[in-house]
Amino acid sequence: MSVTTPIGGEEQRFSIGMLWTDTRYRSTTIQIIALFLVMIAVGFFLQNIYLNLQALGKDFRFDFLFDPASYDINQRLIEYDSQSPHWKAAVVGILNTLLVAFLGCITATIIGVLAGVLRLSKNWVVAKLMTVYIEGVRNVPVLLQILLLYSVFIEVLPKPKKAEPMLDGMLVATNRGFYIPSMVLESGAGVVLGVFALSLIGIVFFRRHARKVQEQTGKVLPVALVSLGLFVLPALLAFFAMGQPIGLENPELKGFNFKGGVHMRNSLVALWLALSIYTGAFIAEVVRAGIQAISKGQSEAAFALGLRPGRTMRLVILPQALRIIIPPTISNFLNLTKNSSLAIAVGYMDATGTLGGITLNQTGREMECILLLMAFYLITSLTISGVMNKYNDMVKLKER
Repeated sequence: MSVTTPIGGEEQRFSIGMLWTDTRYRSTTIQIIALFLVMIAVGFFLQNIYLNLQALGKDFRFDFLFDPASYDINQRLIEYDSQSPHWKAAVVGILNTLLVAFLGCITATIIGVLAGVLRLSKNWVVAKLMTVYIEGVRNVPVLLQILLLYSVFIEVLPKPKKAEPMLDGMLVATNRGFYIPSMVLESGAGVVLGVFALSLIGIVFFRRHARKVQEQTGKVLPVALVSLGLFVLPALLAFFAMGQPIGLENPELKGFNFKGGVHMRNSLVALWLALSIYTGAFIAEVVRAGIQAISKGQSEAAFALGLRPGRTMRLVILPQALRIIIPPTISNFLNLTKNSSLAIAVGYMDATGTLGGITLNQTGREMECILLLMAFYLITSLTISGVMNKYNDMVKLKER
């Protein structure tokens, strides 16, 4: 087989050997060969699994997900009982994992940014305290920190009958868990929530408009004040106009325990706080490195213009440091999400405890359960990476 291809105005015959010797085709040839080898390896791996399962008298199917789970889950976000199918138990565990990951990422970011900035403080005491926190927490295994917090909650906090409500009855801390108010929705609540959602959309569009105006004209619009007004006033007016359809139900002591409100078990709070404190220490170092990477001339120029240190940090230094801070922060978010699988140590039923734990042991479908669990963590990690990379593209410096 040979064809002619023009090179520099001349015709050259194509031959099979050129797939390897010609630089125009070599990279494509190598990729095709590599893909072929990978497909062979995957096929061999799947065939090996199939033969081994056959030898054990097992088949590969997922119908077990529709059998009754026959076990309870104490912390759940949706309705569930022991007669629910295994797939619903898996959904409860997945939602519990996502809850810890969501709360942990937010709290760890707040802790990390504050600790990273404060470690650069000129106040010697503050800087050293942050150094002790960062170095101490980073070098202690997170599992030990989870167990320590869980033990403190169980041993130190009072029993429900002796617990005193705090914050005007909105928080109760006991050795059985933490109780906070729950939201009560009545007729008209959907209108209020819809107005609030539209307010959030309006804030996004206004901030984009303000940024565009500043870039084109140099005029600075009152972004913070307008955003606060949009955040509060429309929803507040709708709330009173609809007759206050949204209320709060505070926990109340009834018998030997508190009833009403939202019950957050000690296992959830211990896992959430431990992961946040641990990951926050790593984020703090990322923030510190990002800030120190910005030239001191930027701070000196801001001071020369009359900006105070706080506004200099918020308006000049941190926006430039974000392009350095965000990429490693993504890795810390992923680590926090995957570290949530340690929840089983304190009895918190996450995806690993349900799908990869009790369901796996009851059904004996270890291959199917592990594959589903791997798929969940893979999708979650890719989603976090995609969202954070999109945000990274939005805040990175762009040339005019």
